[in-house]
Amino acid sequence: MNATRVLRQAAHAAERTPLIRFVGRHSAPANIDHSPQPHPASPTGSLPANFGSGSGNSHTSFSSYRDNAQQHGPLRKTVGAQSGIGGASGAALGSVEAPKGTYFDRSQLPARFQRAPIDLAEIEAVESGGAALFG
Repeated sequence: MNATRVLRQAAHAAERTPLIRFVGRHSAPANIDHSPQPHPASPTGSLPANFGSGSGNSHTSFSSYRDNAQQHGPLRKTVGAQSGIGGASGAALGSVEAPKGTYFDRSQLPARFQRAPIDLAEIEAVESGGAALFG
């Protein structure tokens, strides 16, 4: 029984031709402009006035953003050729506090942006699959 399946699969694979046909060889363009551009749907058609100035949250490239990004503390400053992983103390890495206007968790947002509390009737409706609403 397995031999029949293997023979059938081998015969199918031999006759199979791909449905997608590519024209010519794939080659990356020689000159790609990587400079920052405004989005095509931008209402102003231009980049922000302080873009690339290095102040605040504006960055000219992803690597400069990555150097200043914080996730659970400053990134990329913990690993170095000399120090290795964990070579610097946590205090030496800088503050892990979010800059003004930036929040790391939804619970830190103003009350109007936080999750709405769930009342007991809604919990009962979910747990009963909706049957509690009709009972």
